[in-house]
Amino acid sequence: MGLPPFLLSLFFFFALTPPPSVCANPELGVLMEIKASLDPHNAKLTSWTDSGDPCRDSFEGVVCNEMGHVANISLQGKSLFGQVSPAIGGLKHLTALYLHYNSLHGEIPTEISSLTELTDLYLNVNNLSGSIPAELGNMASLQVLQLCYNQFTGSIPTQLGSLKKLSVLALQSNQLTGAIPASLGDLGMLMRLDLSFNRLFGSIPTRIADAPLLEVLDVRNNTLSGNVPPALRRLVEGFQYKNNPGLCGVGFSALRDCSTLSDVIPNMPEPYEAGSTGLPTRDMPETADLKLNCSQTRCSHSSKTPQASVIVGVVVVIVMLSAIGILTFSQYRRRKQKLGSSCDVSDNRVSTDQSVEGYRKNGSPLISLEYSNGWDPLADGRNLGGFSQEALQSFRFNLEEVESATSYFARKNLLGRSNFSATYKGVLRDGSIVAIKSITKSSCKSEEAEFLKGLNILTSLRHENLVRLRGFCSSRGRGECFLIYDFVPNGNLLCYLDLKEGDNRVLEWNTRVSIINGIAKGIDYLHGCMANKPAVVHQNISAEKVLIDMRFKPLLSDPGAHKLLTNDTVFSALKACAAMGYLAPEYTNTGRFTEKSDIYAFGVLVFQILSGKRKITSSIRVAAETCRSVDFIDKNLNGRFSEFEAAKIAKLALMCTHEYPEKRPSMETIIQDLANFTDCF
Repeated sequence: MGLPPFLLSLFFFFALTPPPSVCANPELGVLMEIKASLDPHNAKLTSWTDSGDPCRDSFEGVVCNEMGHVANISLQGKSLFGQVSPAIGGLKHLTALYLHYNSLHGEIPTEISSLTELTDLYLNVNNLSGSIPAELGNMASLQVLQLCYNQFTGSIPTQLGSLKKLSVLALQSNQLTGAIPASLGDLGMLMRLDLSFNRLFGSIPTRIADAPLLEVLDVRNNTLSGNVPPALRRLVEGFQYKNNPGLCGVGFSALRDCSTLSDVIPNMPEPYEAGSTGLPTRDMPETADLKLNCSQTRCSHSSKTPQASVIVGVVVVIVMLSAIGILTFSQYRRRKQKLGSSCDVSDNRVSTDQSVEGYRKNGSPLISLEYSNGWDPLADGRNLGGFSQEALQSFRFNLEEVESATSYFARKNLLGRSNFSATYKGVLRDGSIVAIKSITKSSCKSEEAEFLKGLNILTSLRHENLVRLRGFCSSRGRGECFLIYDFVPNGNLLCYLDLKEGDNRVLEWNTRVSIINGIAKGIDYLHGCMANKPAVVHQNISAEKVLIDMRFKPLLSDPGAHKLLTNDTVFSALKACAAMGYLAPEYTNTGRFTEKSDIYAFGVLVFQILSGKRKITSSIRVAAETCRSVDFIDKNLNGRFSEFEAAKIAKLALMCTHEYPEKRPSMETIIQDLANFTDCF
């Protein structure tokens, strides 16, 4: 018996209809729109196909997270010449977008602001134009915003002051105008702010000068004017201000004094913000356009009424009183915050004292941090995580010893501060000088077993080119743990870079070669697996982490410290190093550190030591590739170096910083190569 016509029709309908795709990635369509905009001729992103799966197939530069969502797009240096598509806003789980070193044009689409999980946005070195969208201020997770070397116009949006996690803001080499928003001073995590080579005018806001973690403020080549906030003196060379003829200030070598009223160029008002105390809530101009009817030396009396004279007199008095008040307050703050040299230890961000008055009376016994199970990591009778009782007694410090060594965490002993730790200089009872690093409880691993495992690794590290860990202490009352290291007196390698001609800190050639060898030996020791220690990847090698002792021997600081810290803390600490160029390029794709990423950072260090520069430019690399040693060797050496050694070491640095990790040599090979053409061991 045949099928009824209705069932027969239904059968043919389903037979001829293709089955729906149950595995289709909903973000595929978004990626294809992005591709069409970035690469309109399909010349570069040929691996992006509408029949593929970005999380299973090889989509160049695309990385997915464990949930199958696109989390990272890395297309830097791909010669893309299209535009950034508004469709980018559809990748809701994107955490990093790297489109720098291309030829992209057009404006930044406002839809990008919907990427609320994005931490890194790199659009620098393109041909982007238009204004910077105010909507970027809604991207609450943003930590690095790189928009430099484009053609952006208009003013800097005050809304960027809402990015509370932002640590790096780079807007240099654009065509930006207007004032510097005072709201940028609200960025409590901001470390680097580069506004140089624009057309900004007005004054430098005091609020920015007071940003707690600010290390670098670059405002060169603008038309800024007025009195520079005295608080910026704490940045020393981190404050760059040349080619702003209208700036003046006290304590800045290249600025004229503002002490007499006739020399002062009145500060342009800082940008108004809606809702700020004493100001109207309507929209106000970012900087008032003060058009005075004046010549260079005399002003024409456009108004001669007594009322105008009174107003002018009141304004002058207010300006004078304000200036006196600011100078008095800044001098008071300077006395309160007078600290040791920023070159004493690797952490060079200084702040106020951590001391608590209640701790000044009596020393406290070693007690536990308040972890979930109430553990005391070195308590008697507990699981010692590999420590012997003998090692425990020599390694264990109590809080009373730490308090006494640091004079109860006195300001004068504060050497530096990062966003999760503070370092103090201390003197132990036996007279030895130490550096004591306090780490907040929330920055340490929460699991007892993991913390103890990490602590045991740190105690196993013993090498002449590593800073020695002397001991450990923890305090529930202070909510901190303390790592006690040997004190290294000659500061870190940063203090020997970017020196002026004639500076007595300029390192001789043999000293530089010896430092390179010492750093290599220290890294090689870390990477080696031995009976008493596992292989360790440093993860955070930089000039700041290379300390110099009295004999100019280099010692790597904080080796293995990441074994004690939470992942978030480690990642946060890496931001500054990433901005300085130490982070290996493959990290943006893999998110993992390996021995090869340490070697990449070592190669950058070698270039810094050879050139005497903190910033390694492409011209230095090109000079090294073509063996033009005179163009990449520190000019302060005045030709006193070995061209043969310089060429060989530069070639080694190029190999270490190769784009592909598999092309980089091992530390063992590096040490052998150094031994073959140097005699400075």
